[in-house]
Amino acid sequence: MKLLALDTSSVACSVALQIDDEVTERHEEQPREHTRLLLPMIDAVLRRGGVHVADLDAIVLGNGPGSFIGMRIAASVAQGLAFASGLDIVPVSSLAAVAAQVFDEHEAAEVVVTQDAHMQEVYLGIFRSDEAGIPSAVIPERLQRASPVSELEAKTAGPRLAAGFGWQRYPALLAANRAQFDAVVDVSHPRAKFLLPLGASGLAGGAAVPPADISPAYLRQKVAAKPAPSP
Repeated sequence: MKLLALDTSSVACSVALQIDDEVTERHEEQPREHTRLLLPMIDAVLRRGGVHVADLDAIVLGNGPGSFIGMRIAASVAQGLAFASGLDIVPVSSLAAVAAQVFDEHEAAEVVVTQDAHMQEVYLGIFRSDEAGIPSAVIPERLQRASPVSELEAKTAGPRLAAGFGWQRYPALLAANRAQFDAVVDVSHPRAKFLLPLGASGLAGGAAVPPADISPAYLRQKVAAKPAPSP
């Protein structure tokens, strides 16, 4: 399996290459530097792996939700590479990538991920790990204000962990839900190497699409839209 994974949906610019069981990664957290960093990072991992884009089975795209500009940067680059090389793209949730890292590094039955959506909101995803160790969404990803998350009232069979930068960005959101967590872990932004197993699973399951069909998971379709009032 040869996969290239990209994610620029957060302050992190992250690239990973998988060739069979070997993974090479470049990951930097530098706000507003994605356009400068992304292509050199891709070139670096391809050179390290000794492959060209055309040698890949697919490109795995961290498809958000996240920064509007960031998502567009990765999507545009992935589309350009895929068009030029005749490849398909496997879109993967950037929130699920955060959950995948937590499941890999911690014992957890459920991981609740938030990322900053601005306008006093976060992008929310809740995940459990399937039999293959792949994060599976418990609810559709959505926008959430700084209020209790109703789905967290149900108990889990094991530890429930919180991850993602949204909890740091909005302390009131964490305070409103802290009693439902066993721990808050220090995994803030998606890393491309954790997109790889999600991408491989998606490729095997027929989730790859032609580059023209990629549509970033904005969740909020209008950037200027005002958030709904709190209940």
